[in-house]
Amino acid sequence: MNSEADPAQWYTTNLVGIPAPVIVSAAFNAHPVPLHVAGARESHPGLFALLTRCADMAQARGVFAHYLGLAFGLASRGAEGSAADVRRRRASYLKLLQGWGLDANSAAGAVLKGWVESRFGIVPVFHRAPLASFPSPAWAAYFEEKAGSRYHNNNIFQQLDLLFEFSQWMLARFQPLGAGPCVTLWRGSTRCEEQIVAGSLRDRRCTVRLNNLVSFSQTREQAGCFGDWLLQAEVPQTKLLLWPGLLDTATLHGEAEVLAIGGDYVVRASYD
Repeated sequence: MNSEADPAQWYTTNLVGIPAPVIVSAAFNAHPVPLHVAGARESHPGLFALLTRCADMAQARGVFAHYLGLAFGLASRGAEGSAADVRRRRASYLKLLQGWGLDANSAAGAVLKGWVESRFGIVPVFHRAPLASFPSPAWAAYFEEKAGSRYHNNNIFQQLDLLFEFSQWMLARFQPLGAGPCVTLWRGSTRCEEQIVAGSLRDRRCTVRLNNLVSFSQTREQAGCFGDWLLQAEVPQTKLLLWPGLLDTATLHGEAEVLAIGGDYVVRASYD
């Protein structure tokens, strides 16, 4: 196949200063380095100045929610039929996360995958269907959904930039997931064979290629709800966008879901 038509060979420019092929590699996961979206913190110095004064995670969560509510008009109030209606139409990072929690292949999921593509240069490999050769109906559907106005307005990518930077700030400041560079996470799957790029399930250790944004669970038991094959991975904390306790909301907490930048992961596989 012509490599230009094979999305598995595609990468785009990014805003984190590290080439996408490096970020998606298993070698990066073994030796991670910090990732930051260029200009995100510099564009909102007031937010991070306020965060430095926070004594604990609860206070920091409140500061973050209040700041984004004001900066992006998420907390504005108005009379019914006027400002309130406008607020409902404004895209919100919380609405995106809620949409992902319901269905990662929804329009909200497409916008989140589009953000990863834009900021990290990593092209998705699945959205409703495998994103294989280009062009295809699957790619057309993905492009249409990630650009849809329902979620893709109100500077939604900037909101997600700040969410990622807030995640990284919280992990560095309070170390809620431990001091190590990686955290052990699990993923339940029913489609492992399609994702393997090295090794085999028979050996119980292999390298799988996951989507550009991927959900993990914090425990083996939680992951078992999503598939018979359980994949245990060491995920760099520098790749984490969302984890339970980051936000002052119950969004995604039911499954203790963690959202991480994807790529190639060396995993230990077991059949439940």
